[in-house]
Amino acid sequence: MDNVTDRPLAGILLRLLSGVLFTGMMVCVKAVSTEVPLGQTVFFRSAFALLPIVAFMAWRREFPRALATRRPLGHLLRSGLGAAAMFASFAAVARLPVAEATLLAQLAPVAMAVGGVMLLGERFTLYRAAALALVLGGVAALVVPDLGGAQADGRVTGYALGILAALLTAGALVTVRRISRTETPASIAFYFVLVTTLAGLATLPLGWVGVSGPTLGLLILAGLFGGAAHICMTLALRFAEVSRLAPFEYVALIWPVLADLLIFGLPLSSGFLLALPLVLGGAGLAALEGRRLTRPLRQ
Repeated sequence: MDNVTDRPLAGILLRLLSGVLFTGMMVCVKAVSTEVPLGQTVFFRSAFALLPIVAFMAWRREFPRALATRRPLGHLLRSGLGAAAMFASFAAVARLPVAEATLLAQLAPVAMAVGGVMLLGERFTLYRAAALALVLGGVAALVVPDLGGAQADGRVTGYALGILAALLTAGALVTVRRISRTETPASIAFYFVLVTTLAGLATLPLGWVGVSGPTLGLLILAGLFGGAAHICMTLALRFAEVSRLAPFEYVALIWPVLADLLIFGLPLSSGFLLALPLVLGGAGLAALEGRRLTRPLRQ
């Protein structure tokens, strides 16, 4: 088995690249959100993400051997939660700046820590309590300034969808923690993308639209960026410890901010600036606890 701590610089660079690719995916999704139905966007994002993922598995000589599974129901639960999270996340980014939607995604690690207490019987520690308090304060700082404004309904709906996406993502990650004892990362990624592709395809009777060449290109790029981002993150976690990569979660928020400013012409809101240190502080505490809990396992 590869030593996951033997190439930290490569892990850090791959984590940074995954942040750029993820932002590219979100920019493509937001750019088409006014003309392409949500389910159609999910379909293209997932279907074309299969290409880099399968190519990567073939390059590692894991395809199709790594797709064998002993936990089909576990895959179905994880993929169902992940598919619902993708729908909610894309609906949120259609209503919010990319930076705000990305910031709300940072709630997932804290929600996962709380979910570990509720679903896996883990201990509710001071780290988790402080992390939860910080992110709740961050959410309040982000949402409260927009209550009662002229565009409050759309933005508050976007906030609700972003929070829902983070909670669903946390549920999916808790499920991954349970099935990863017997299932390979390749099989978990493949079945997730396959299920989300089918979920998007199921919306075809609800009405898809014909798209122009540039829009089709953006949809395809969303999938390729998403698949490549997953590969980069997988390799980053192989080459470097989670705790070493945690600070670069914060750096990854630079790209959504730049996308809002330079591509969409959206200024940073005061609520975002207030929420940023609180939410990232909560995510940082969750990562710090993960480092503290996993350190004995490496001795």
